[in-house]
Amino acid sequence: MAEKTRYSDQELEEFRSIINDKLSLARRDYNTMMRQIRNVDGNDVDDTSPTYKALEEGSLTQSKEELIRMASRQQKFIQGLEAALVRIENKTYGIDRMTGELIPKERLRAVPHATLSVESKIKSKR
Repeated sequence: MAEKTRYSDQELEEFRSIINDKLSLARRDYNTMMRQIRNVDGNDVDDTSPTYKALEEGSLTQSKEELIRMASRQQKFIQGLEAALVRIENKTYGIDRMTGELIPKERLRAVPHATLSVESKIKSKR
């Protein structure tokens, strides 16, 4: 029996569903973070209570920087998921970009935007 070189259309649809679910949650989380960064839903007293402003500024700046870092990571995750959907369309999804072999389903279910098997990822970090 020949070794399988790509996932079947049915398997790709399963992965598409997983990716779309994760993408929906990731976009929601990203939008929430961006609203916090922009203070869209702000109900604070920034403009009316200068008394403790000096003490809180450092804390607010640190929180905002952390939110920006998290939003940036989330945006990268979203881009990875979107790229995975393109690979599904091209029927190249789940193929290790170093070895050309199939990435195990378990890994793709856990990390649906993966382009390397665990073994390839370890080798690439050496």
